[in-house]
Amino acid sequence: HAMGAARDLRGAARNAAYAAGQAAVVAHVAAHELGAAAYAIKAVRAAAPKGESDAAGRLECRWQRDQLPAAIRELVLDDQRLRNDICWSVFDC
Repeated sequence: HAMGAARDLRGAARNAAYAAGQAAVVAHVAAHELGAAAYAIKAVRAAAPKGESDAAGRLECRWQRDQLPAAIRELVLDDQRLRNDICWSVFDC
C-alpha cells in the first residue's frame, strides 16, 4: 500500500512512503535491501529547509550507520560503497 500511495505524493512524503514500501516488500530481492535506507535519506533531504538538504542527508546517513549491528556493519558499508551510484549517491556521508 505504501508503494501505491507514493505514486500520488511528491517530495519528502513520497520518499518516506517509498522507504516504508521498500522496507516492507523487497525482502525477496537481496539487491534491493538498500532501498529503504536510500529513500529515507532522500525524504530527509526533501524535508530539510532550503540550503540544508545535503547536510541533513549526511546526518541521516550517519545516523543510519550508527544503528547497524557490529556483526553486519562492514557488509552493509561495503554494499553501500559498491552501489552508491545507483542509489542517488545518498551514501556519501
